[in-house]
Amino acid sequence: MRFAEADRSGGHLIESYGRDGIAIDGRDYRHGLILTPEQIVEPWGPARPLDLSAEHLNELLAFSPQVVLLGTGETQVFLDPRLCFDLMGQGIGVEVMDTGAACRTYNILMAEGRRVVAGFMCYAD
Repeated sequence: MRFAEADRSGGHLIESYGRDGIAIDGRDYRHGLILTPEQIVEPWGPARPLDLSAEHLNELLAFSPQVVLLGTGETQVFLDPRLCFDLMGQGIGVEVMDTGAACRTYNILMAEGRRVVAGFMCYAD
């Protein structure tokens, strides 16, 4: 799905997503990555959402986010709730969703000026 033109002045913007990966600022990504308005960190995360570990989440926490988004691929995969307890205990919002929903939500939160960090797990072979 391709997004309409948007103001890029707030940071990195997701332009489109699909089975072939995620397009950010004119570049296609076909592997897991961390995205914040200021940075793109690649590669990141496990190939499968069920392999997500506390160490992967700690990498996201390094960005001092208000909200953490986790894109789990083509479908939403519910994680072990114990993985998210530490984040929630620190007052950080955690949302786990399919990658399309995470892309849309990231763009909205980024445009609002929120301290958002998204972890997108690879799903394009």
